[in-house]
Amino acid sequence: MVEKITVGLGENSYPIWIGAGILERLGEALQSVKFPRKVAVVTNPTVAGHYGERVLESLAGSGFIARTVVLPDGEEHKNAQTLMSIYDELIQGGFDRSSGLIALGGGVIGDMTGYAAATFLRGIPFAQVPTTLLAQVDSSVGGKTGINHPLGKNLIGAFYQPRLVHIDVDTLATLPPREFAAGMAEVVKYGIIRDREFFLWLNDRREALKGLDPGSLITAVMKSCQIKANVVEIDEKESSLRAILNFGHTFGHAVETLSGYSEFRHGEAVAIGMIVAARISQELGLCSQEDVDALRTLLLSFDLPVEAPRFPLDDYLDAMGRDKKVREGVLRLILNRGIGDCEIRAVNDPRKLVAAALTSEPR
Repeated sequence: MVEKITVGLGENSYPIWIGAGILERLGEALQSVKFPRKVAVVTNPTVAGHYGERVLESLAGSGFIARTVVLPDGEEHKNAQTLMSIYDELIQGGFDRSSGLIALGGGVIGDMTGYAAATFLRGIPFAQVPTTLLAQVDSSVGGKTGINHPLGKNLIGAFYQPRLVHIDVDTLATLPPREFAAGMAEVVKYGIIRDREFFLWLNDRREALKGLDPGSLITAVMKSCQIKANVVEIDEKESSLRAILNFGHTFGHAVETLSGYSEFRHGEAVAIGMIVAARISQELGLCSQEDVDALRTLLLSFDLPVEAPRFPLDDYLDAMGRDKKVREGVLRLILNRGIGDCEIRAVNDPRKLVAAALTSEPR
């Protein structure tokens, strides 16, 4: 059984296929969106070992001609050098504007493949086949593509929508527990910013989710993707509303940057960032201590970190000052209003608020 969601963006609209055991239907799904026949499957060694053969068989069975491009694994490789290696493979393989790319892997693979597709020959089609929970519920949907710079995360990139997102929750069975937990941070985020009932559902179903119950996973992924699709349809290129999807990310990206992109998984950094954002919200009277505690408890139940590493305050502020949501030198923070709502607030001098959030002790 396949659940389908459409991201409605006019001529850039595309379907999201969600199910358990549907990887073998990838070729069929690509045919349904008239995807180019000559494709490059961009992946990493770990994912290729688990799913590469099955994907290639599905593609061949539907008449696609596929070449595999294997990139090194890890956020530290999400850079210009690795991106150039994708271009090298495409040029050497004779790829042209009637070709396409398929991202098979997590968020790093998806972001880099999407950016390569956006820029190779000024744009060729690509599809997302996310195999991590974080990619399934967040990075594969919405068309954000890019690479990191040593001074900041995702500072170089483009908005470029995929033709298809194909999500098989069975791929989560081979995901290390730490990576699954990192994905749950993004799932929790949707409940905090948009849907209190979903937040409460996650509390009720946390053991089933951690046990990889297929029905629970499909529901969580569908709800997350639908919330994100609804926001992206209103604001595709993050001129206003879409920024709320970055709840916890401003501080989280600072954690990743200061840690050299290697100590914390993205979702772990976002979990820490959500607690900092919630503490700032409490300082401003937008949420209660009980709301902060509820968020902290749920994140901890999914084995996520909730306390910030001890970097100097000035280092945090400098990293946050390079955030993409800065406008004319003013930082805009995404702050939760209780559980299930949020707002975007410009903060001229974040020092006092960030300092207070970092010194707050759990009660």
